[in-house]
Amino acid sequence: MEGEASFSHITLPVIDGENYDLWEVKMQSYMESLDMWDVVEEDYEVYSRPENPTMAQIKNHKERKMKKAKARSCLFVGVSQMIFTRIMTLKTPKTIWDYLKEECAGDDRIRSMQVLNLRREFELQRMKESETIKEYSNKLLGIGNKIKLLGIDFADSRIEEKILVMVPEV
Repeated sequence: MEGEASFSHITLPVIDGENYDLWEVKMQSYMESLDMWDVVEEDYEVYSRPENPTMAQIKNHKERKMKKAKARSCLFVGVSQMIFTRIMTLKTPKTIWDYLKEECAGDDRIRSMQVLNLRREFELQRMKESETIKEYSNKLLGIGNKIKLLGIDFADSRIEEKILVMVPEV
């Protein structure tokens, strides 16, 4: 229980419109760790309680309502002031998430252009004399992971091949 309380004090990732794909991974992971991600995925309705509810029904209703409010609050905190003013009237975590995805991730054409740019960047990478193999491979892995985040298959073997070709012989 003590670990759970301290974990919730971890700084939330904040998006300002840039690097949506990285923010999405961080935010989803954060919300999963606090058991709130299902609220975004399922977008369940919190129905009013029956007339003579049992204690279990009262507890369940309160938990579902609170979980939804916490997830909404988490998303509000995870955006810049500028973005917050655009989403503050949205009522459910799911509608907020979908809005952010549409607004910040861009449409398929934009994402395709991002993939093309990243692939070109990958192909143009050359190892500098002052660069270590680790630094060079980290740079290539970073580009490869960004491509994967955009939903495109990018084989690790391409990274390995590029490293083997570009590393100077000893």
